[in-house]
Formats: sequence, C-alpha cells, structure tokens
Amino acid sequence: MPIPFILLLLLISILVWRRRSMAKYLVSCAFFVLLFLSSQLSVNTLVRPLESAYPINSTPIAGACFVMVLGSAHSDIQGATAVQSLSAVALARLSEGVRQLNLGQECKLIVSGWGGELTQVSHAEMMANAAVELGVNKRRIIQFPLARDTLEEAQYLQWELGQEPFRLVTSATHMPRAMAIFTAKGLHPEAAPTDFIGRDDFWWRLTADNLVASQRAIHEYIGRLWLWLKTVS
Repeated sequence: MPIPFILLLLLISILVWRRRSMAKYLVSCAFFVLLFLSSQLSVNTLVRPLESAYPINSTPIAGACFVMVLGSAHSDIQGATAVQSLSAVALARLSEGVRQLNLGQECKLIVSGWGGELTQVSHAEMMANAAVELGVNKRRIIQFPLARDTLEEAQYLQWELGQEPFRLVTSATHMPRAMAIFTAKGLHPEAAPTDFIGRDDFWWRLTADNLVASQRAIHEYIGRLWLWLKTVS
C-alpha cells in the first residue's frame, strides 16, 4: 500500500535525522514514489499492461452457461439496499455479471465471498441480494459464502462445475491473475473484464485516483509474484 510505505519512509527519515545524508535520501524517495504513483505515468506503466491483457467480452452465449463473479467488498449500512451496500468494485463486477447473464438464455450466476470480521452478512449473500434487486431470478443464483480469496473461489468452482466452461467476471487489473489461478485448477474460464480504472488524463495532473489505481496494480503484481513462488516451491 503506497501511503503506509511513504509514511514509513518519512518516519524512518525522522528517526535517522542526525544522519543527514540518509534522511535526505529517504525523504527524496518518499517524494518521488508519491510523485510517480499519483501521476498518469504510473497508470500507463503499471495499470495499462494489466487491463489490456483481455478485451471486453460481448460475445453471445449459446446454451446452458455459468457466469462467475468474483467477490470484492460491502458494508452493512443501516436502511440501505443490497446494491447500495456494495463497494464500487463489487457493483462494477456484479453489473457486468448481470450483463453477461443476459448474453445467454439459460445462464446461472455464481457469486462468492465470505463475510469477514466487519460485516454480519456474507459477501456472496449480499451480491445475490443485489443481483435479485437488479432483476435476476434468485433460482438462477449460486452462492459460495465461504470463499475468502481467489484461490478458494477457484476451488469451490471446481467442485461445482468440474470441466464446464464459464464466463469469469472480475476487475480488469485482477483478470490476468484470476485467469492464471482458475486455469491452473484445470478450469475453463472465458474472461469478461470490467471495472477499468486506467483513465486518460493530462500528464502533469497528480490525483488520488491515480494513487488508488497504482495501489491496485501493485497489489496484483505482488499477488502474481506470490503465486509464482508458491508454484515453484
């Protein structure tokens, strides 16, 4: 996470302030990290390679099919509908999942995600409720309420589908890693990316949106590295 990392550099620089050369070096590093990650350059360098790996999928689906929407996050907001309780990422993924569902005639929607420590309702249940609010018949929805991450989502889907092909819906930055995980399990996903965050902007404009996009991209690169290390170990 860039902000804690930058603050850590600044904190260390304060602790070693008497060693002026090292302190100046750490402050300079913090400055340039913040400058890069909040700029359009970071989007072009970190985000675009991930989001360009798979194109938008609008191919009609023939026959029976399954649409798997990977989980994200939600909040227990008093008096809010399920759709209003979803995070922006979760809502983007679910709306694309519903769009993919409508590309076929006999598709089932699969949603996943556990509740975590901050919510009382599992994410899968909240996603299912939101899908019903968006017009999906609840009898067409399958839930994986115990899946805590992409690896577990792939495992639960393997138990459910076996060798059946399916549409995989997740954020465009997350799609390369998700596809690698699902194919490694012997599954047959067809990518349907959404939630594109690599927006064009002026090169000189520094924004919090770029910082968030950079954070998500870094998360994916570290995740892919960790996945590779687990594979070779």
